Amino acid sequence: MHDDGRYDDPRVTGSTDDPVSRETDYPSWSPGTTGPADGDPSLFGGDPAVPPTGPEVVDPAAVRRTPEGPTRPANVVEVRQTSGRRNSARAVRFEPAVPHQPGASAVRDAAPAIADAPVASTDSLAAVATDPTYVSRETPTREEDDPPLAMEAMRAVQILNPSGEVTMPRPDRTRVMCVANQKGGVGKTTTTVNLAVALALHGNRVLVVDLDPQGNASTGLNVPHHTGIPDVYDCLINSVPLAEVAQAVEGIPNLWCVPATIDLAGAEIELVSVVARESRLDRAIAAYPGEFDYVFIDCPPSLGLLTVNALVAAQEVLIPIQCEYYALEGLNQLINNINLVRQHLNPKLDVSTILLTMYDRRTRLADAVEQDVRNHFGDKVLQAVIPRNVRVSEAPSYGQSVMTYDPGSRGATSYFEAAQEIAERGVKEPVGRNA
Repeated sequence: MHDDGRYDDPRVTGSTDDPVSRETDYPSWSPGTTGPADGDPSLFGGDPAVPPTGPEVVDPAAVRRTPEGPTRPANVVEVRQTSGRRNSARAVRFEPAVPHQPGASAVRDAAPAIADAPVASTDSLAAVATDPTYVSRETPTREEDDPPLAMEAMRAVQILNPSGEVTMPRPDRTRVMCVANQKGGVGKTTTTVNLAVALALHGNRVLVVDLDPQGNASTGLNVPHHTGIPDVYDCLINSVPLAEVAQAVEGIPNLWCVPATIDLAGAEIELVSVVARESRLDRAIAAYPGEFDYVFIDCPPSLGLLTVNALVAAQEVLIPIQCEYYALEGLNQLINNINLVRQHLNPKLDVSTILLTMYDRRTRLADAVEQDVRNHFGDKVLQAVIPRNVRVSEAPSYGQSVMTYDPGSRGATSYFEAAQEIAERGVKEPVGRNA
């Protein structure tokens, strides 16, 4: 007999397919009785008029009269196996179920509770009775009550700024920022595109100068940059005005881009014999008739003449640093070149911003790199850190920035926070090419 509420012993029931439950209603059972009659043969499926054969039924009253035997309930029938089968000495006990009516306390305890139902405490009820304007601390806040999808939608609306209002402070003078790092793949182009879009969406006039012959910034802004399109090469070599080359970015108000084509790859060789070759880009930006709040220059992954032109034209240097060891290895060389340009060509040049990119919080290496950079550069490192996010990598394949491709993603939120921090720093410390 298994102690699971069902009896499936074939020697008792006569069949293995018809187990008897403790809750079975017996033919002789009626309300108010304790169970079937003692020794009722109908309990075993036989005829009541024919006594059972095989198992010997022992009268429980006789068991109760035995001095040394234990006292057993009156509704217990004990069957002893007397045939020649195996385990003939095994005893089987039946305890027919007795109907039980639950009490009031059991019904109250068994009542199902509604999940997450707010339960008002006695203090809260008393406070509401005395003050109708009282708000309990047990009331969930909006942030706790909103589902994740609603929170993502709120972030998307905040980043896209459909009203077009100026929500990020505008600087008093034009800020020309050079995004440079001779280490490739650290996020220079991605940072340039997303910061420019974030600032433009929130009321700033932004110009992006693509100084990389690969033209990735032009691709990210969906600006044509195939052969034959006027580009920054014409400005550097042929002295074409920058206003004739700049193109408005579709779908992003207040954003313009100067594209780069493959022709720019030969500009460094051609600039060798040009007079004042280091300041060609600086003069082109200064001659632009319009006024911008920000000018971002996307540099190639090298320290050649193109990067030197960008350093001479800028007042600030933004260095994106990948949270890995290789990104730190060449940082000293970049700082040395910036110091040389400051001493001989551009005294106003300053490393104003450090942005940590591709941060993977699952690794200790990312934390170690972040601590080293913050200890060395101090307040120049932005508090916003750009995490590894697949949406940031997917956006250029659609000719968009992550700000417009998936404004609710972690990558878009991080770049939005970085742009906000850059804008606030520019208001506290006004800078510009006329400073």
